[in-house]
Amino acid sequence: MEVKKDMGRKPETINVNTEYKNFPMVPRVVFGRGSFDQLGAILMPRRKHSEAPFIFLVDDVFENTELAKRIPLIFNDQIIFISAEEEPKTTQVDVLVDKIKAEFGELPSGIVGIGGGTLLDLAKAVAILLTNNGSSSDYQGWDLVHKPAVFHAGIPTISGTGAEVSRTTVLLGPEKKLGINSDHTTFDQVLLDPDLTQGVSKEQWFYTGMDCYIHCIESLTGTYLNAFSQSYGEKALELCKEVYLGSLSPEESRDKLMMASWHGGMSIAYSQVGVAHAMSYGLGYLLGVKHGIGNCLVFQHLEEFYPEGVALFHEMRQKHDIALPQGVCANLSDADFETMISVAMNMVPLWENALGKNWRETITPEKLRSIYEKI
Repeated sequence: MEVKKDMGRKPETINVNTEYKNFPMVPRVVFGRGSFDQLGAILMPRRKHSEAPFIFLVDDVFENTELAKRIPLIFNDQIIFISAEEEPKTTQVDVLVDKIKAEFGELPSGIVGIGGGTLLDLAKAVAILLTNNGSSSDYQGWDLVHKPAVFHAGIPTISGTGAEVSRTTVLLGPEKKLGINSDHTTFDQVLLDPDLTQGVSKEQWFYTGMDCYIHCIESLTGTYLNAFSQSYGEKALELCKEVYLGSLSPEESRDKLMMASWHGGMSIAYSQVGVAHAMSYGLGYLLGVKHGIGNCLVFQHLEEFYPEGVALFHEMRQKHDIALPQGVCANLSDADFETMISVAMNMVPLWENALGKNWRETITPEKLRSIYEKI
């Protein structure tokens, strides 16, 4: 796939003459089937003392399962099971932070998120707000966090979001859906065990994997494209094709999708996403549409921006017999459309990456409404 042809033009290059981004990366990562069993040994050197617990934020689908029993609890460690049925909210983060502070009276040794993107984002946000005053909504934006978070580790149980490697934690706030984008957001430790992704439903496997695929298309065709992000994006795209169009064994598929997620997240760490993600934020804010599904709902109608990428998306969808929800925006009011459009258009870095500094010449409220009306 010639990614430069995907938008029918060569990506516009933005000449940045100020300074290069000095983004953090995850300093420690473990990869391998069965590596979850090393978690206790990995966390031990990070324990401050016996009264400073690790708090495990875990997707509640694992409550009363074998995985929950394998979590290495000692001293007064605590598991908090959390539903991932809805997008993570700033109010949810604030409640968790208040609960942890009230119960233990001092900072824990760390926060460990176990689950999909929702749980990983919650873990990152809680770790930040334990050391930074105020509400999590105060930090939605870019580089608003000034104090380091407590130690935090991420363990994905589904692959595709890139949340395990990114410097953002996307939250639904009272006024917007936007990430806490900062150098302090990135996990201190990530554990990648492909065995943990067994049992994911076909639909969820597809939607979350397509989040990764769309990351790649938007990064590789964007104006922020550079050799660093391109190298990761091309590898992630190659892996996505193998997983969704190839003939891999289940074990190989789990391994490669987990690596696609990692590389896709790295690609956008030094570039950005684009049109689908910007518009998906509008769907998520107004209707609570989960991120992976939202990206798919929008991306299917973006032939104008990503012709080859959308064609390949439909090929993947048809191969796996995935039927996207219909009529999601059918009964919305004018005010509803205005809300979604406002949220989407406020994602300025995403639009600049997709279309350049003059993106407003192409993207108008009328343009976005016409796309939303198809969903």
